[in-house]
Amino acid sequence: MALHVRELSDDEVAAIKRLAHARTEPARRVERARIVWLAAAGKRAPAIAREAGVATATVRFWLKRFNTRGVPGLDDDPRPGPKPTYTPAEVGLLLATVLTKPQELGLPFANWTLDRLVLYLAEHHGLAMKRSRVDEILIAEGVRWRTQETWFGERVDPDFATKRGRSSRSTPRHLRAV
Repeated sequence: MALHVRELSDDEVAAIKRLAHARTEPARRVERARIVWLAAAGKRAPAIAREAGVATATVRFWLKRFNTRGVPGLDDDPRPGPKPTYTPAEVGLLLATVLTKPQELGLPFANWTLDRLVLYLAEHHGLAMKRSRVDEILIAEGVRWRTQETWFGERVDPDFATKRGRSSRSTPRHLRAV
């Protein structure tokens, strides 16, 4: 028995056509939309499978799913797995803290390090989080660290040059031009 795609509404035709020919959508969605698009053009499952480079069972699966769920059915279902360890509120607290200057919180340092951040979250908010997990979350959120001492921009300690002294006895002092 041949499997056919159901009658499509005008909105579905537009959405499927856009998805099937998209270059910026995820490849899975494009492939699935293309299967539906070819089926709507009157092709049968074996021909669609050859053209799309997938198994006939895959074509049948996505046509059945589209027939019952429509365009949203082309998206992936949620996958099973462990629940997130930290709630969105806890991740938000971490991000809000890291985006706040430590001196504004009354802390004696100018920049966060992972160790300082973990300690602050545990002491002030009761949020026990591993250093490696904090790093993973910050990378996933696009937060980039900068080194405490930079060759350009403002130093962490304004008295750094006087505390440091000369870099070496063999380095001559530079006279300032008037």
